[in-house]
Amino acid sequence: MAITILDPKTALVVIDLQKGIVGLPTAHPTDAVVERAGALAEAFRRHGLPVVLVNVAGGAPGRTEQALGGERPAGWTDLVPELNPQPADHRVTKRTWGAFTGTGLEAHLKALGVTQLVIVGIATSIGVESTARAAYELGFNLTLAVDAMTDVNPDTHANSVTRIFPRLGETGTAQDVIDLLDKAGA
Repeated sequence: MAITILDPKTALVVIDLQKGIVGLPTAHPTDAVVERAGALAEAFRRHGLPVVLVNVAGGAPGRTEQALGGERPAGWTDLVPELNPQPADHRVTKRTWGAFTGTGLEAHLKALGVTQLVIVGIATSIGVESTARAAYELGFNLTLAVDAMTDVNPDTHANSVTRIFPRLGETGTAQDVIDLLDKAGA
C-alpha cells in the first residue's frame, strides 16, 4: 500500500455513506469509516478540491438471486451528518452499484478538469469497487483510501482491497491522502 502522488485536480468521491447503509452490520466499524471520510471531505474542501457525495436510492432492474427487497424506512437515503455536506459539494443519487451509470458524473468531473479520484465508502465490493472499475475504464487515476471503507462481508472487502484495487490504482490510508494534500498545498 503506497500512495505516491495526487494529481493537481483530484476529486473525492464518497460512496453511500447514508443512514440506511451505515446502520448495516459491517466488517469494520462504520463510525471509523465515516470519521475518516469526513476528515477527507474537510481536507479536500480546505484545498479547494471537488467533493462528490453519492447516495443510492434504488437498484438496477433485472433478476438476481439476492435481491434487496422491501420498503426502505424514511431517511434511508439521507447522507450521514458527519460528512458535513456543503453547498459546493456535488451530489449524485445512483440507482445502480456504480456512481457513473446514468448520473452525469463523468461529464461533471471532466468539465472541472479532474484527472484523479480518491474513492471511499460502503460497500467496498459493491458501490466502491463498481465506481472504481468504471473510473479506471474512463481514464481517471485512482487512489483508494482503504481505511475509509468497509463491506458487509469481510471476505469480499479483503478481496477488493488486496486483489482488485491494486490493479486499478494506488491504495493507502485516509491520513496518507490528507498528508499528500497538505504537502502539495504548503
